[in-house]
Amino acid sequence: MRSFFRSVALCGSLICSAAAQVVVVPTTPQIGSANPITAEPPVARPKTKPCTVTLFQNLEFADFSAKTFQFTPPSGCKGPWAKVVFTADFTVTEGRQFDRTAAFYLCHANIYYGTTAEPSSTVSPSWHVERDVTDLSALFKAPQTGEADLGNFVGVSGGVTYNGIIYANAALEFYPGSFFDPLPTTPDLVVPLPDAEGGATALNTTASQLGQSVTLPSNTERVYLDVIAQSQSNDEFWYTCVPTDVANELESCGNTGFRETEISIDGKPAGVAPVYPWIYTGGIDPYLWRPIPGVQTLDFKPYRVDLTPFAGLLANGQPHTVAVSVYNADSYFLATANLLVYTDNCTRKVTGAVLTNTLAAAPTPVVTENVKTDASGNITGTVAVTSARSYAITGYVMTSHGRIQTTVAATLAFANNQSFTITQSDYVQDITQSTTVDSKTTVSDGWLSQSWENSFSYPLTLNYSQIGNADGSFNVTTTSDQQDWLNVTQKLSPFEVYTSELHNEVKAADTLQFNASGSFTGHTAQATSQQYTEKNSTGYCYNREITAASGVLTAVSGGTVCH
Repeated sequence: MRSFFRSVALCGSLICSAAAQVVVVPTTPQIGSANPITAEPPVARPKTKPCTVTLFQNLEFADFSAKTFQFTPPSGCKGPWAKVVFTADFTVTEGRQFDRTAAFYLCHANIYYGTTAEPSSTVSPSWHVERDVTDLSALFKAPQTGEADLGNFVGVSGGVTYNGIIYANAALEFYPGSFFDPLPTTPDLVVPLPDAEGGATALNTTASQLGQSVTLPSNTERVYLDVIAQSQSNDEFWYTCVPTDVANELESCGNTGFRETEISIDGKPAGVAPVYPWIYTGGIDPYLWRPIPGVQTLDFKPYRVDLTPFAGLLANGQPHTVAVSVYNADSYFLATANLLVYTDNCTRKVTGAVLTNTLAAAPTPVVTENVKTDASGNITGTVAVTSARSYAITGYVMTSHGRIQTTVAATLAFANNQSFTITQSDYVQDITQSTTVDSKTTVSDGWLSQSWENSFSYPLTLNYSQIGNADGSFNVTTTSDQQDWLNVTQKLSPFEVYTSELHNEVKAADTLQFNASGSFTGHTAQATSQQYTEKNSTGYCYNREITAASGVLTAVSGGTVCH
């Protein structure tokens, strides 16, 4: 019988953990290092000198209590800013510990979300993350209270000692504008969901919601929702799940291998966000992700949903409920979101309405099963779930600069195909999954028409093979290919004015070895690689490939930015 659940028994012998200082690791990959590293480039900075505000230093996470901190705007770099960059450095002491979820908030708005790296008896991992948070500039104009949520159990549970303590530093870098680094247009208001202490909300079923009543300014012109829905517990490996009626037979989780985030306004459908198949550093086989983690594992990317067709409705001065749910949630997903609001500063009030909305309240996935059991109890067969739908939402606002009409149209396609071979000694599960979203936002401003086309793709191939030997021992081989594609095209009708492409791919393989009593004895053939490429029509390009084996970085190529 296989187990997709992470096994800290693989972490090795235990040692006593002592207080540690956060180790700041270089962003340039170091050959031979066991520290977590990705091929992704650092955030591009302006040429101006930044003011750095420390959020916290050497903050210890050894329990499940939220840690608060205070933020004061930089005195030497008064906003607005050309760019604001969040940075953080983490260290986990040597020992035994799970990967953990890390989420940092300012005035309840999420400024960072990711998971941590698992340590071992000989490795105390340290890593660096950073992200562009310029769109959250409205939060940084006044003193705020922040919250760091990184629950981490240290102690004895079920006879097992967990002693890996996590430490972190975090800061914000504020870059003034200049002739070469002009000031961007940023949201005038950031509304957190949930607007409360405690961070992300747990969604246990399809019916569970993260709902927030909001009353937006009467001159609201554009609205976006940056949403993260993180799989946990029974849903951590949702992409391995199968239809509930065969879940016991196939020794897997239920509700099929399909999940999707739904956004609503006042109970009516307003948008859709795909769920990325994140795999954490303890997931399936911890050796797979040492030292190269899966795509986005240490730094989740929010999915942005354009709610501008509802701007006229949301600007009517009345409270409205914006809600997030996850279709097929099976206990549970953690959800957090930021509502980004742009206002018309040349008028106190705009009017408008939603003209059309063809988005259905829920997807209608199609499930197919072909599972057979022979006379010996051996099971073979396939299960699949697909989902496809398209929608268009149009709305308008009457602003100080005229009537603005926005149409958001999208086509979504999802497919999860799995094949099984299960005997008394073997368990083989092969998964091929594809998630694509092609969206187009068209904005008509009198005679002027602009459009933004985004194409997202999240391919995942996962092969799990547990094969028994004659002496009762067994090997577990896992291979994974996890990708993230994004293509963007901006048009000023009829001319194409900007294009960009991003491709991020992590491939991993490892074989675990167990004796006849089920005790872990070692692993072989561990290899991981990541290739990250990005380019756009301004001349920017970046490419880096890194490879690892036996838990350390073995090769680096590329990494030069061209303009």
